[in-house]
Amino acid sequence: MKRFNLLLVALAMLLALAAPALAAGAGPGVSPDAALTMLKDGNARYVAGKPQYPHQNKERRVLTATKGQAPFATILSCSDSRAPVELIFDQGLGDLFVVRVAGNVAGVDEIASMEYAGEHLHTPLLVVLGHTKCGAVTAVVENAKLHGSLPSLAAKIKPAVFKTRAAHRDLRGDALIAAAIKANVQQAMADLFAKSRIIKDLVKAGKLQVLGALYDLESGKVEWLGPQPGEKASAAGKAGVK
Repeated sequence: MKRFNLLLVALAMLLALAAPALAAGAGPGVSPDAALTMLKDGNARYVAGKPQYPHQNKERRVLTATKGQAPFATILSCSDSRAPVELIFDQGLGDLFVVRVAGNVAGVDEIASMEYAGEHLHTPLLVVLGHTKCGAVTAVVENAKLHGSLPSLAAKIKPAVFKTRAAHRDLRGDALIAAAIKANVQQAMADLFAKSRIIKDLVKAGKLQVLGALYDLESGKVEWLGPQPGEKASAAGKAGVK
């Protein structure tokens, strides 16, 4: 009897540890609005200097290793070392499916990763996250000489820079770069919709929300830019646009 009681106590402790972890990472069970709220709340904690560092303990590590992953959001972001996604949104192991590449561009490999997250992991929210003072966008704006494989990456950013120059002929220097960085987020979303039938179908079916965002390196705050022009935003998505 004593042994049975000990077993019940151990089982209760295991469930107590697993329940919040599973709930926080349950991609299929979380709506796009709920996922966005979790990102906003996490960023607010980060900006305030009061991060909770959730889901970073041994139990969470073992749980995700043995039970698999169920992230609640997919993030396409820049590989800049000053923009660590999990820290920005105060999330932990198994919470976010992060695709990082210089300039947060949506090339074939990046899109394939996002399709995997949407179709197989069922993440309800996909965020294209740019950041201020992006070196990749700056290099394209300033026509920097690029070598190796960099020209191929820059080619994906050039359309955003061209559009920015055409729409804002009066902008120069930092102001032009800042506008191009925002345009590059929109460009990545446009490329994603243009090249991925899977993503388009998930959005059309209401299973996925795609939003753009911009991280400020100095303040730590994430500005929500809304959906790709022509696409509908959820209630939380609309509320996030500033």
